[in-house]
Amino acid sequence: MNVYDRFFTIRGIVLDIDGVLTDNTILITEQSEFLRRMHIRDGYAIKKAIREGFKIGIISGGNSIGSKKRLELLGVGDIYLGIENKLSIFSELTDQWKLPPEQIAYMGDDIPDLSVMKITGLACCPSDAVPEILQIAHYISPLAGGSGCVRDLLEKILQAQDKWT
Repeated sequence: MNVYDRFFTIRGIVLDIDGVLTDNTILITEQSEFLRRMHIRDGYAIKKAIREGFKIGIISGGNSIGSKKRLELLGVGDIYLGIENKLSIFSELTDQWKLPPEQIAYMGDDIPDLSVMKITGLACCPSDAVPEILQIAHYISPLAGGSGCVRDLLEKILQAQDKWT
């Protein structure tokens, strides 16, 4: 199956946070707070996908309250933070959403994402993902994590299904 055919069949999207929605950096304040940076256009695309009926979920090993609040404001309801075994949560989401893995896109950037990316219908990553992820990805965004790679992916999926504009 070519990548375009995969875009056409997607009904759900699961994203990692650090390195996908953020740029892989953490700013540390003098009060020991961790700050992350997200791209505003990723947020627009997430809201658009939700309005078009797509299921959107987050599975992250990190535990950022600020990231969670941002994603909730965008309308994401399925947010799982502090997760070590992403595959088990992914399986729960497929059951909850009543979608087979083949109809779900997953975007990750690092080793903890490998197990899910091997079974999902559309394995995606930002351009700056680790080599092991780049090797198995069906789609590699030309954009880096935190620089609009999620917008790039969602726009392509929505365009393939005539739901972007």
